[in-house]
Amino acid sequence: MSTTALARRSLVVVGASSGIGRGVAERGIRAGAKVVLAARRAAALSELVAEVGGGHAVPTDLRDDESCRRLADKVAAVAAPVDLLLISAGTAPLRRMARTSPQDWEAALSTNLVGVHRVIVALLGQLSPTAVVAVVSSEVVHAPRSHLGAYGASKAALEHTLQQWQEEHPWLRFTTISLGATVPTEFGHQFAPDDIVEAFSAWTSAGRNAAVFMNTDEVCDLLVSVLGSLIEAPSVGMPRIELRSPAPPETEQSTALANAGDQTAEQ
Repeated sequence: MSTTALARRSLVVVGASSGIGRGVAERGIRAGAKVVLAARRAAALSELVAEVGGGHAVPTDLRDDESCRRLADKVAAVAAPVDLLLISAGTAPLRRMARTSPQDWEAALSTNLVGVHRVIVALLGQLSPTAVVAVVSSEVVHAPRSHLGAYGASKAALEHTLQQWQEEHPWLRFTTISLGATVPTEFGHQFAPDDIVEAFSAWTSAGRNAAVFMNTDEVCDLLVSVLGSLIEAPSVGMPRIELRSPAPPETEQSTALANAGDQTAEQ
């Protein structure tokens, strides 16, 4: 995997404390890019800076205007003009629709939609004339999953919002990164164990559960390569990147058949 395209480039990674954001930020720093790291968890950002030996950590809450303004001020001081703005922050209430509360909806929309918009607005003046703005979305936008209604709806609205940004700012490049199930990340760390069991059962019954998840390191390697190449091709737009596991969905029937096969082999 080559990261040379990121050398001497300027990156802002929002959601850099874990998962895809952390992985891309780490690779950018190691490649020699100027990288501003933004996330709510200051300690996690400091750990990453210490571990990799570079980067500028800016604790940021997407839901707060002043916090986003402080991020923009730091970017102006150390990294402008920005070649790549990657936003991978997000939150997902895990509830059946009948149990999804107004507070759940507000949490999903305030971070996944309004928060992303707030960051783009704050950093708009710091972007290079041909910058790439890449935002992580989810496969559940087009393949709904039980218990992820508010999350999927917020991401669907986010994807439309990026299209609107592109319509009004055609000199920039807005890219939706639609991801399938990827591990390890901290996506489900806030979920209650009982809700996880209920949701996974529903996903498996509906044939929505991937038999093999994508690996976070491999996803980050690919994204760095693709986004780095996109930065170097300013006349090319890439509205959408879709990454999915090549394995077929796991179903209760296929799991039962696999278990039966294992038992037969053992006999």
